[in-house]
Amino acid sequence: MELLEGEKEQILATVDAILNNQPLQKDRLIPVLQRVQAELGYLPGLAMEKIAAAAGVSAVEVYGLATFYNQFRLNPPGKHQLKVCMGTACYMVGGQIALESFERRLGIKEGETTPDRKFSLERVACVGCCTMAPVVVVDENVEGHVTPTRVDGILLSFEGEEGKTRGEAKSPAAVESEAKP
Repeated sequence: MELLEGEKEQILATVDAILNNQPLQKDRLIPVLQRVQAELGYLPGLAMEKIAAAAGVSAVEVYGLATFYNQFRLNPPGKHQLKVCMGTACYMVGGQIALESFERRLGIKEGETTPDRKFSLERVACVGCCTMAPVVVVDENVEGHVTPTRVDGILLSFEGEEGKTRGEAKSPAAVESEAKP
């Protein structure tokens, strides 16, 4: 993924600040990667290269660590995070179809972020809402019985929302008062 304007400088400054606070040895790579991810939200390639140079190891070795452990993200998180449940119940009643619908609609694959950084898409294990299967967690909101049509509705709910927060429902009285001339 291409870096946005100003991100290169931010990445380098963040890694420098973390590396300046502690000497880097090969056996301390994971805690350093964790700190970088905590600061930036993910592990950019540029950060891994800088960490590798500071530790005296190859960038491939650092990348290998980052890809081996499930806790690390290699793509920046989107403004809105979509987590499609693939637990047994969700999978059996269409979780994979919901995931594929998001992939088609957003033009990304699971584990990726849209180029505008608006959405990131993940596959997750059981969310614990099996009676609502298939389930998608949109930001922190659980959406149940997600079909391809619901996928479209979920994504459409974000269009034109600049300045609004998802989930701001209007009361029936507020809707009624807006409708009156």
